Amino acid sequence: MTFRGFSAGEWLVLLQHELLLFAAVFFLLGALDEFAVDLGWLWLKLTGRARTPVISETLAPGPLCGRAAVFIPAWQEEAVIGATIRHALAAWPQDDMRLYVGCYFNDAPTIAKVIEAAGSDGRVRLVINDTAGPTTKADCLNRLYAALSQDEARSGDKARMVVLHDAEDMVDPAALAILDRAMDTAELVQLPVLPTAQRGSRWIGSHYAEEFAEAHGKAMVVRDAIGAGMPLAGVGCAVARDALERLAENNGTDRPFATDSLTEDYELGLGLAELGARSRFLRFRHADGWLVATRACFPSTLETSIRQKTRWVHGISLQGWDRLGWRLSPAEFWMRLRDRRGPMAALVLGVAYALIVLTGALWSLSAAGLIEPVALSPLVKWLLAANLGAFLWRAVCRFAFTTREYGAREGLRAVLRIPLANVIAILAGRRAFQAYLRSLTGQKPRWDKTEHYLHPARDLPEAFA
Repeated sequence: MTFRGFSAGEWLVLLQHELLLFAAVFFLLGALDEFAVDLGWLWLKLTGRARTPVISETLAPGPLCGRAAVFIPAWQEEAVIGATIRHALAAWPQDDMRLYVGCYFNDAPTIAKVIEAAGSDGRVRLVINDTAGPTTKADCLNRLYAALSQDEARSGDKARMVVLHDAEDMVDPAALAILDRAMDTAELVQLPVLPTAQRGSRWIGSHYAEEFAEAHGKAMVVRDAIGAGMPLAGVGCAVARDALERLAENNGTDRPFATDSLTEDYELGLGLAELGARSRFLRFRHADGWLVATRACFPSTLETSIRQKTRWVHGISLQGWDRLGWRLSPAEFWMRLRDRRGPMAALVLGVAYALIVLTGALWSLSAAGLIEPVALSPLVKWLLAANLGAFLWRAVCRFAFTTREYGAREGLRAVLRIPLANVIAILAGRRAFQAYLRSLTGQKPRWDKTEHYLHPARDLPEAFA
């Protein structure tokens, strides 16, 4: 049977060629984008501008220059919130630190764990939202902001900075002092995030390790150097108190966090940058080489990982396009384009994986003598060679950055996990697009949070083995 002079087999060969050309072109564009970041990072390293200083161990317990309010929003976090609070209180003994933990009146187990972990330490402030949970993470953060404002009005003592953390975080003992000192020259500061490599989830839960090791070891360093807006990770970051108040006033409300956004931390960073806030991404190491960073156990199952990344792609790539638009400066435009490439990357990866299946089928038909394969054009051959070289370079970078933080074994696993990470990205991109279409009908966002069970401070042998 033929259609327009071509048999079904010939149409499949033609489809293969066109999909191959499409995927090869867009893979190469993505590779050139990454290579530009690589060159920028190498230049910063060669010129000494990307140096990671070693801190003095006397810095961690040192006094703060002002009040630090640490916000931790929590909904159904009874499995980990106690470990987070106990570790934070021990790691940060400064009297000027206040831990604001936001809970909901209909989440009694989490409230009980907060009270138990706080004990007699008066630095913990339990804030209960009188709206039934879950609302959104931003709504919980706004409730904490209101509690801070009330405390400031009563005491007459205004906080110097607000630090953001999640209920499952293990903070670094030196982080608070570093953030405090950075407020002298910046209004927005982000420290690295390092997911724990999980022995119980070598392939899914641990694949976040290489992604953050490379993003927070290279891409964010370059972003900071070129002066682009600093998107916050929502943990391990600090905002000057006055800057947060200025953002709330700019919003025309008394609430600085965007309750209708899935990624309020990302919008917070870029929103402050548009108001002229000075931002910094800082990397320091302890004397033993341990990176000053926030550590946490990320989702360990395929479903939870896809859910989390769906929220990221939806909020940053699709909502961000609508809500934040584009900036005219070349550096800002480039970085926002990189932030929003998730759906396109998922499409190209999906085409590539479909090509693998299609090529296998065509080889079988060709071996059976049912079709004649079409010779690849010189252009396609050149594109494939360039993409192969780019992939090998990416694998080397992934291995190197992961090895630096987790060791050579995890670095090798990081390379082997690339196919699985791609599958998660494809599925998350598809779900994010579907969720975005539903949001256009007026569906309000809800706190689609990840369930947490492991905590690095409590489950250290399991999480870091």
